[in-house]
Amino acid sequence: MPSLLLVAGTFTRTVEWKGATMAEKVTFSVIKADVGGFVGHSGMHPALIEEAQERLETAKRDGTLIDFRVSRVGDDLELIMTHREGVDNTHIHQLAWNTLEAATNVAKGLKLYGAGQDLLSDAFSGNVKGMGPGVAEMEFEERESEPILVFMADKTSAGAWNMPLVKMFADPFTTIGLVISPLMHDGYRFEVHDVMESKRIYFDSPDELYDMLVFVGAPARYMIKGVYHRGTGDVGAVSSTQRLSLMAGRYVGKDDPVLVVRSQGAFPAIGEILEPFAFPHLVEGWMRGSHHGPLMPVPEPQSNPSRFDGPPRVVCLGFQLCNGSLVGPRDMFDDPSFDEARRQANVAGEYLRRHGPFEPHRLPLDEMEYTTMPQVVKKLEGRFEDLPE
Repeated sequence: MPSLLLVAGTFTRTVEWKGATMAEKVTFSVIKADVGGFVGHSGMHPALIEEAQERLETAKRDGTLIDFRVSRVGDDLELIMTHREGVDNTHIHQLAWNTLEAATNVAKGLKLYGAGQDLLSDAFSGNVKGMGPGVAEMEFEERESEPILVFMADKTSAGAWNMPLVKMFADPFTTIGLVISPLMHDGYRFEVHDVMESKRIYFDSPDELYDMLVFVGAPARYMIKGVYHRGTGDVGAVSSTQRLSLMAGRYVGKDDPVLVVRSQGAFPAIGEILEPFAFPHLVEGWMRGSHHGPLMPVPEPQSNPSRFDGPPRVVCLGFQLCNGSLVGPRDMFDDPSFDEARRQANVAGEYLRRHGPFEPHRLPLDEMEYTTMPQVVKKLEGRFEDLPE
């Protein structure tokens, strides 16, 4: 029979299994969508956050959720939730979908820009995958201390996490724990998705690191979905890899991905996880999702990309889990040590902007096929002539 264990004034549920007591796993879910921008694509109206908070508070009171936090980056609404239902759970995804729809209705009432643009379906169909929202979920047994970071990006695509994840979990020049911590010497297994062909492959690091870099160095197609400790199989990181344009068959906005990373112990320390973002690496996105730009680490109040709808922004919220409850958040980029990264992002952004409609600021043609390019090509159809002999 299930039992209740009182720990530090809170309840932890445990289950009996073959005569032994096991802690019940917690599920950490982040589901996000752009449901309306204020003003334009630059920010979010407080009324949308209030609507989402009311919906999730009701779900917490009725026991569907253990805890939640509603946040945002730019014009993207972020639902951070803990529960016991496992990943891809219909009830949790239905809750998220209903919440995003309710926020969309508020956005429409305020005539906000692009209201509901990430909701690509009229009706919920089991879970939100393939319906527009970005999803990052992991299930694990909570450790004695469970620090966890949630990264949220705006004006960029899901491949933006490739370089930081490689640096966190495979680069000893970033993560010294790979060298000096026996718990990390086994390395990590990377789950990589080919989003064009809907396939996946696993690479073990450090053994297959060079093989993996052939693929993840092309982040528009190959994206790191998850990272797992090779010794235990425990999940260390999970990202959203949804590409809206591939779902809709047309340009409907950039994917604005999320990433969840567990820290300490057999995983990188907090400082090692944050270190990759001290370099504002170039990502695709920015204006109309059709440009390259530097990923700027900012505190949540500064996540309002307004210059040319950019530069792309990333926010990080840190939590300690306590029996599934979210203790926090701490705004991890609200730190002057990231001032230089922000300055470099502005300099790099200025340099790229001077290229205007020319590559490498504008994305290559094969990445422009879901923007307005097909309509332009159709208009000019028949005007291309063969070169004379």
